[in-house]
Amino acid sequence: MFRYANPAQFMRLSSLVLPWLAAACVVSLGLGLYWSFHVPPDYQQGSTVTLMFIHVPADFVAMGAYGAIVVASFFSLVWRHPLADVAARTAAPLGALFTALGLITGSLWGKPMWGTYWVWDPRLTSFLLLLFLYLGYSALWNAIDDEIHAARAAAILALVGAVNLPIIHFSVVWWNTLHQGESIITGQVATVYLWPLFAMMIGYGLLFALLWTIRIRTEIVNRRARSLMQAGA
Repeated sequence: MFRYANPAQFMRLSSLVLPWLAAACVVSLGLGLYWSFHVPPDYQQGSTVTLMFIHVPADFVAMGAYGAIVVASFFSLVWRHPLADVAARTAAPLGALFTALGLITGSLWGKPMWGTYWVWDPRLTSFLLLLFLYLGYSALWNAIDDEIHAARAAAILALVGAVNLPIIHFSVVWWNTLHQGESIITGQVATVYLWPLFAMMIGYGLLFALLWTIRIRTEIVNRRARSLMQAGA
């Protein structure tokens, strides 16, 4: 795995993977969306159950993206991998977008189910904190001109912020909360909803991987261009 931390190796490998990744993403999202619009209304939630197929995958990817930043930041601090900083930095805006999508769709679901768009529920509050972590991480990168110092400061922030991930996950267990608890593993979700949900989760994951790969490739090209300009100056 470590040898693919070389930017040249990554560019060659990713150029082969990208078409297949894009095709798998389109197929998964296409199937997921088709199934999502053909499920029967839930006996409690009615047609608002379809928001689950957008909301749950967005939350899943939002947390996974931050986990990827934490891993890349650890590699950056410990092993100084040349792609670790690039991977972490390029994942942050994507993670922020999925987090915002999860918050928005959750609020839209909350209005008919709870009677309000927002409550200071432990799950919602900790998930909002995740968005602030993404924004703070990106802001810290842009606030420091020296990329080496910026990468180190941002990596430390990412590792400190990782404590929020288990808080998000276990918030429905540790505190009394309006948000429903784990329902997929416990079998509380009907089978008719599971297939489109799994398809959308896979599709969202592939979409993140696709966009992340493209952003990493773009950043590598930009860094090469800046190096050539500085060498010629």
